[in-house]
Amino acid sequence: MAKNYQVPTGTQDFLPQQTKIWQEVEQIIREECEKYSYQEIRTPVFEYTEVFKTENDSSDMVTKEMYTFETTSEKGSTSFVLRPEGTKGIVRSFVEHKLYGNTAELPQKLYYIGPMFRHERPQKGRYRQFHQFGIEAIGAKDPLLDVETIALGYSIIKRLGIKDVKILVNSLGDDESRNNYRQALKDYFKPHLNELCEDCNRRYEMNPLRILDCKVDRNNPIFTSAPSIKDYWNETSKEYFAKVIEGLEILQIPYEIDDKLVRGLDYYSNTVYEAVPIDATGQQAAVFAGGQYDGLVDYFGGGPLPGVGFGMGLERVIELAKEQGRFEVTNKSCDVYVITMGDVAAYGLQATQSLREAGLKVEKDYLGRSLKAQFKATERLQSKIIVIIGEEEKEKRTVNVKNVATQTQQTVSIDELVEFVKKELGKE
Repeated sequence: MAKNYQVPTGTQDFLPQQTKIWQEVEQIIREECEKYSYQEIRTPVFEYTEVFKTENDSSDMVTKEMYTFETTSEKGSTSFVLRPEGTKGIVRSFVEHKLYGNTAELPQKLYYIGPMFRHERPQKGRYRQFHQFGIEAIGAKDPLLDVETIALGYSIIKRLGIKDVKILVNSLGDDESRNNYRQALKDYFKPHLNELCEDCNRRYEMNPLRILDCKVDRNNPIFTSAPSIKDYWNETSKEYFAKVIEGLEILQIPYEIDDKLVRGLDYYSNTVYEAVPIDATGQQAAVFAGGQYDGLVDYFGGGPLPGVGFGMGLERVIELAKEQGRFEVTNKSCDVYVITMGDVAAYGLQATQSLREAGLKVEKDYLGRSLKAQFKATERLQSKIIVIIGEEEKEKRTVNVKNVATQTQQTVSIDELVEFVKKELGKE
């Protein structure tokens, strides 16, 4: 007896009609990236574990959600991880291939699209295998470059028909500001550690800023009076953030300063942001999110080069676009359907192939169905033109062409078929 296998929990199949939507979304992404001079980069779906599991990383992604596996050889065992996000793999590649060399144009502006993997609780728009689009601009530090990344993300969601979105934005400050703020948070939360969850107690030691991102304790009253990062910005950080805000205002991108926004990954510094629906609530509302990072390139051996970028979960974005009426699932359709009757298979194939080589979408019967059944197929496929071929047409080197819209039918020679059909379809 055959087993009834299903997709693993947290994954999904994309059937042909769904895949058409994904292809349209990816096309929009590529077109917008081209406008901003971002080039596509493709990296492996698995990396050495150390690429993502850096020292003192307190993020849930690293501590709880990574899929890791080991391989064993004569040289010993090696630990790998299925990539949980895109940035670190891109930075690793940037350094490995020395994209910062003497002939490099900085910043290097890169984008990626592909599957990521996190072992977390599946929920609406959130899967264990999910697909992420992201951009990275590496090698320059400029508040207007931060703004450019936000503008690119915002232009994509506008083209996807997603409306009423705002940018939550904050600054974690430079190293000096952030270190002072970390100490202020440790001093503030120290008397309350017994009121916080186990994760927050771990974050207290590793990165107290991450306490502010806690999903368990976010409604705890002690968070209301927690110190604000803006009170610890030095003048350099204030000036930098002011220019980010000025850039958003010049581009008329709706924003809101959120001084509790820290993002879920530990490598961010200075500007951080999330794009969310204006009426959104909850932690899973972000349409795209990211920020600046100063230490990642150095971690991989490329020196103290800055970077900035964002990630966009495509499942979540497509779901939101559907809710706002952007995508309609349409039935399979074709330009031309070739109906054959009798012993005309090779002749019918010749007609079919000539139409396809002319750039038309063509279908034909492969089941030996009756004439009536083939006509039913043309209706299901919403065929605009029907080409009918029988043994008499084969002998005379002709075909019958029916225009479904006008309900007219005409006999033309096989040599004139392509030109005639394109004219009927208005594709001359």
